[in-house]
Amino acid sequence: MNAFFRSGAGIGAGSTQGESGMAQAKHPRGLYVLFFTEMWERFSFYTMFAVFVLYMDEAMHLPSGQLHNTYAFYSGFVYFTPLLGGWLADRWLGCRKAVLIGGGLMALGHFGLFLGTYALFYPALVLLVLGNGFFKPNISTMVGNLYSQNSPLRDSAFNIFYMGINVGAFIAPLSAGWLHHNVGFRWAFFSAAAGMVLSTVILVVFNRTIAHADGSRALEEGEREVELEPTEERQRIWALMVVFGIVIIFWTAYMQYGDVLMFWARDYTAPFFGRWDVPAEWYQSVNPIFIILFTPLVVWLWGALNRRGREPSTGAKMLYGMILTAVAFLIMVQAARLNAASGEPVGASWLISFYAVITLSELFLSPMGLSYVTRVSPPRMRSTMMGLWFVASGVGGYLSGFLGHWWESLPHATYFLVTVAASLVAVVLMALSIKTINHAEAASEKSV
Repeated sequence: MNAFFRSGAGIGAGSTQGESGMAQAKHPRGLYVLFFTEMWERFSFYTMFAVFVLYMDEAMHLPSGQLHNTYAFYSGFVYFTPLLGGWLADRWLGCRKAVLIGGGLMALGHFGLFLGTYALFYPALVLLVLGNGFFKPNISTMVGNLYSQNSPLRDSAFNIFYMGINVGAFIAPLSAGWLHHNVGFRWAFFSAAAGMVLSTVILVVFNRTIAHADGSRALEEGEREVELEPTEERQRIWALMVVFGIVIIFWTAYMQYGDVLMFWARDYTAPFFGRWDVPAEWYQSVNPIFIILFTPLVVWLWGALNRRGREPSTGAKMLYGMILTAVAFLIMVQAARLNAASGEPVGASWLISFYAVITLSELFLSPMGLSYVTRVSPPRMRSTMMGLWFVASGVGGYLSGFLGHWWESLPHATYFLVTVAASLVAVVLMALSIKTINHAEAASEKSV
């Protein structure tokens, strides 16, 4: 069982110093500029995503195969392009210019969707994909560049930044659903464009506040860039490849919230509490609500277990996350069986319960995996490995849409069972590889 727990020494050793440093320092104003820039960009992104498949189905009347293919390619490439955007920012553009270019491209893409013509639909999606590639990796890099590598404020800064993401993700589906049902799809896309313009304006107006975050921080006293032995470097890369494999399976399951689960919410979910017929888009706000509610509890849980020397290793947390993913889709299996037996929509509590469990799995897996990549990646390949994290997410997004092809041909309970089976494959893979994953993490801690 030792492989499932981390030794608390490395974590606890710096806690007193970190808490003292946090008491004496404040977050720079640039963090809050980036918070609101990201919040409105995420509002824009999730507004479009909330109505995406419904728009293709109800307004464009695309055949099922074309609809799922479009979702697959968009969900995949929106995560592939950050690899290119990060590389261009590192080589030529710098982070601020890349984020501004990305914001402009995405605003144009949303305006293209607002115009509502078939001829502009796919070019608009290309603009959104390219814009996200410039924006997504570089605004996160700017947050990190506000702090030195050993700053005690760094982790809490990303927690604050992540909250901005979820505020935008919570508001967007509510707004999109209301606009869709009251004034039409086009105005949902217009609100997404307006959110993206506001995001870009914030960055321009407060440009001086975040100017110093454009490039990487220099190494400070006590920090050093480690050159690894070839054998250790290969071991770390192998461990990262296993993690990327798990991430692909997780996002294949998770990203169905924007595709088949939208159709489930629209076609197979009964009115809320038996009386309120809410827009299907509103169910996408459930996940960010649970993230906001569960995050403090999960952080408290890891801290409490760490003080007792029982905090799970990063690999174990990710394994538990995949178990929870399987449990979440088992809930949908049962909901689908009830629907098939009765021929009637099932209660909203099934979908809400699904979102509660899948959110816990996300908190156990996604931030843990991202943190693992930043710690374990060989220093000379850190940007490349971070890009590959996004690529793995993109592969999962594509496979999620590809899997959607079987939504209409398979019994829905069987469809959800396929996702359960894939999640359990990831559980087995993680269990078999957990010693390798933990060894790479322990080696990286010794190298600091």
